[in-house]
Amino acid sequence: MEKSIIIREAVTENDAAAFWKQLRLYSKRDRFPGLNDRNGKSFPGDSEYRACVQNMDDSPQDRCWYLFFQQGGHDIGFALPVLYPSKDGKCFVMEFCVYPEYRGNGTDESCAGALLEWARKKGALYVELSVGGEMEHVWGSLGFLKNGFDEWGEPLMILPPQAEKPFTVEILKNPTDWRLLKLENGFKKEIGEEFLTKENQKQLQRAVKEGKITFFIAKRGSRAVGMCSVAKCYSTFSCSDTGVYEDFYIEPVFRGKGIARKLAQAAQTWCRQNGIASLTVCCAPCDEKMYQALGFDICLGTTFAHID
Repeated sequence: MEKSIIIREAVTENDAAAFWKQLRLYSKRDRFPGLNDRNGKSFPGDSEYRACVQNMDDSPQDRCWYLFFQQGGHDIGFALPVLYPSKDGKCFVMEFCVYPEYRGNGTDESCAGALLEWARKKGALYVELSVGGEMEHVWGSLGFLKNGFDEWGEPLMILPPQAEKPFTVEILKNPTDWRLLKLENGFKKEIGEEFLTKENQKQLQRAVKEGKITFFIAKRGSRAVGMCSVAKCYSTFSCSDTGVYEDFYIEPVFRGKGIARKLAQAAQTWCRQNGIASLTVCCAPCDEKMYQALGFDICLGTTFAHID
């Protein structure tokens, strides 16, 4: 069989209808096989999802694309990438499917490779997607690396950007920013805790809004790649506010680039400017040297806790 993969962009109403038909079949067959059809829907939030996608498709700048993979003149799969040229040049692959009868023998890798080449030609500087199961191997073979979780708790993989960009740190202004949930989920998973529930999210957003906790976000261009937080409390020892350094997390792919030091310095500077007498951190013994290197170099003894 001819192995060359051609990408066909959906341009007509019939193409768009065929795309959504295949997406529903894929969702029911591969993603949610136990879900029964309800009112013609084959996956949760179908109408909302389609409206969201259509809104992006109508955008003149950062838009999505309905794509079909062709081989030997036949459609063998589809993809739904979103390009963000006005931000940081990311291509996010929302959907990717090779039809069951064409899977195997390298076809999945060939389609994925064709999509990457298409994205490069469109100006994408790097590619990210949410993926699990067998497809992790496919994308891993093309250079993708695991890189935390999205705001819904789905695992992410990224083909890292090659160009170097400076990293900056800013204070989170919007407590409902989806990037906070994305980084929090990565942090929670890494320390072995459950993802934030809806109620947890509301409580966190309320704490940020009320100034009980301040988040510092590290960014590469417009992309959030790391965070830390300072939770304020009153100390009768110093008769002033003190801070606890928490939620320290950097996406795996962006570690080793000096982001940790930038975050710690931003938090320490903010504390000095806001009359916070001291900033402390509780850590495991294996992390002590790292925190000492970040400026937490005064040992205050051993911390004990009682948790109900």
